[in-house]
Amino acid sequence: MAQAWRIVDSIDTDEGLLDLRQRGETDFLITIDSRVLMNSSANRSEIVLSELACADLKQTEKPRVLVGGLGMGFTLKAALDNLPAEAEVVVAELNPIMVIWCQGPIAQLTAGAVDDPRVRVVIADVAEIIRAAASKGKGQRFDAIILDLYEGPYEGDQGRGEYLYGKRALELSRSALKAGGVLAVWSEDPDKAFEKRLQAAGFSVARQRPGRGGRRHVVYIARKTEQRG
Repeated sequence: MAQAWRIVDSIDTDEGLLDLRQRGETDFLITIDSRVLMNSSANRSEIVLSELACADLKQTEKPRVLVGGLGMGFTLKAALDNLPAEAEVVVAELNPIMVIWCQGPIAQLTAGAVDDPRVRVVIADVAEIIRAAASKGKGQRFDAIILDLYEGPYEGDQGRGEYLYGKRALELSRSALKAGGVLAVWSEDPDKAFEKRLQAAGFSVARQRPGRGGRRHVVYIARKTEQRG
């Protein structure tokens, strides 16, 4: 018989209870209002997202990377594994409890990636950091922006997704990137409309669905081009 999940910690949010659950030593879930957001045993797409976003940065001098969403830290760990020692990684996370969990009960999952000296965690909306980088000029731009937020873009995202994945938001992301920089986006499903917006905003677009069988999420790698589409 499978072990039952137990709640390790819980916090009330506007969307319902945010729970960290565990069974066994290394099997964790993060749920919100009983909906599964993250599973420690299903993280292939998040890892591939960062691997592809940082693939060309291993030999770059002092690369700057922005990660939107800390989660369990798998996306961050994969980025660090593909970056040089002098890299700077800014992590934007809305809820401080995620940082506490990544430094405490689930630190073992990523070998304490959140405490890596290259990492600076900011409790803020990633959209605000992108907007600031776009307005402050070259010194504040990023080599890669990695958005690993649950659900991601989706068809008809003119509501809650517009501020990150809409036309104006993508233009700001392009401005926040250095020449040839990468915008990497995790998505539950493919979204043709999002791909068209990326191209119109001045990105070349590649799409992957990592893994085999079962539910396969989508990884978008959008590279800043010299001219808008």
